[in-house]
Order: sequence, then structure tokens, then C-alpha cells
Amino acid sequence: METLANLESFVRSAEAQSFSAAARRLGLTPAAVSRNVARLEANLGVRLFQRSTRKLTLTEAGERFLEGIAGGLDSIHSAIASVGQTSDQPSGTLRVTMPPGFGADYVLPLLPGFMKLYPKVLSDWHLENRRVDLISEGFDVAIGGGFELSPGVVARELARIHIVAVASPAYLKGKPAPKEPIDMEAWDWIGMRSIQQGRVRSRSLRNKSGREVRFSTVPRLAFNDPEAVARAVAMGLGVTLMSMPHAAPLLKTGVIQRVLPGWYWDDGPISMYFAGKKQLPAKTRVFIDYVTGQFKEKRIAAFLLADR
Repeated sequence: METLANLESFVRSAEAQSFSAAARRLGLTPAAVSRNVARLEANLGVRLFQRSTRKLTLTEAGERFLEGIAGGLDSIHSAIASVGQTSDQPSGTLRVTMPPGFGADYVLPLLPGFMKLYPKVLSDWHLENRRVDLISEGFDVAIGGGFELSPGVVARELARIHIVAVASPAYLKGKPAPKEPIDMEAWDWIGMRSIQQGRVRSRSLRNKSGREVRFSTVPRLAFNDPEAVARAVAMGLGVTLMSMPHAAPLLKTGVIQRVLPGWYWDDGPISMYFAGKKQLPAKTRVFIDYVTGQFKEKRIAAFLLADR
């Protein structure tokens, strides 16, 4: 009878096409995962992977074996999670990834209350501006926007990402108030480079009547970090299109102000992403429920709306 460790090492390696990625998810070393898979192959008497320097590829036998056991492995983990939920408080290490600015401003303040309610859950948070592969990198929850819903991953919306035009009062002093987005094309623009593509993309704004205007600008300054963009705007170096999660605290204090306050762009949701298992581990389930509950109770989503 094969051990659970050997079977799980095989399944996670097949999902990620990498021993290293599987090791990160399982909390093992790549060498340990490789040994577990090699032991499984030896016991079965078949080769399950074709190995190369870049990735693992399942053999025909490996594909048949994966199809046969993957569902059973998930059932075993669901049974273990179910027993854990009924026998004790949620526990274990919860790996979460989120953007630095959003995480520090809106999620980190919720951590003391969560820790008080669930003292046995250890929080391992990664604040970084990148879209992770939730499954292969072994995260329990990812918070962000624009993630692709790969097989086995579901999303729960936290808030909408509204984009607004902003500048400092000093920069706007003496300038005529624009009536249309294109009236701002000749202004000094501060651009935000896409973290994925490295380009400063053009934007659209829409007014309350639903009329959309797309306009292009040549940025005088460009950054690849939203915090740097926010600081440059606050210094009076120009105008920019900024997401409300970054803009809202600065608008509240008057450091920056809206330009064309009747216009904004809905850039989609910021959500919590997690594996869509029938029986989530208790640590994951309570974290998702707690954060979404706090966003409603504290009206954080409403605070981030451009048209509130």
C-alpha cells in the first residue's frame, strides 16, 4: 500500500509540472518530493513522468494513474479537514498573498481581530505585486484583481476597483476645470506601468450617464509601483488615473483631489481566490468568512466606490 506522502507528491507534481513547485505547496524540499515520486514509480514498476530540465510531463501510465487517484486524494483531505473542524479550533499555517498597498491599508488592520478569534492559526502573508499561481505555489488564499480562474479555483468578491483622475491642489491651482477627459491630454501625466506587460496603458473614463471616452497620453513620468505614483501626485508633479484603494485615504485627507469627479472607470473586482474544494480546511474557511464579513461590517467596499 502506497503512503499518502508518495501519492500526494505525485499528484501535486503533476498539477504543477514541477517538483520545486510541488515542494513549495507541500512544505518539503524538491529532493524529498522527487524521492517520493521515484519510490512510487519503483513500487508500481512504471515510469509516471518524463523528466526534462524545464518541466515534468506525464507518461501515458502517469495520466491514467493521476485520473484514477486525484479525486480520492481530495476526498481523503476533505475527510481530514472535516475531522479537524469538529474536534478542535482551526489551526495550521495560512499562506496568503496580496498587493502591498491594498494589504497594508485594508486587510492588515483586520489581523488583530482574526488572531484573537483564531489563536491557533499562524499567518504567513506575502505582500507582493504579482499574480501568483494559487495551486502550484501552495497559497491558501490570494487577494487581488484580474486573476484567471484556473480549474479548481473560485473567487469571492470583496470590492470593486474604481479608477479616478486625481491631482494635488497645488498642481490644479490656476488650471481651468476640464469638462471632458480629453481636456486633460496636454497636462503633465504620471503613468503606472503594467506589472505584467511593462506598458503604460491608455485608459477610458465613463460618466454617470454611461458615456465612455477613451484617451491616450504620453506620460511625463512613469513608475512601476503604485505607491511611487501616489507620492509623485501628492508632490504636485502631475495628474494620473489612480485606483480608489490607493486614492481614497489621500482624498480623505485632502492631499489629492478628484479631477472630473463625475467620471470614473470600473476596472473589475478585487476578490479573494481559493481552491474550490467541497470541504475547505478550517483555517482557510474562517479567514475567508472573517475578511468578507469585516468588509461588509466596516463598509470598506462602499468607501472604495467612486460614485458613493
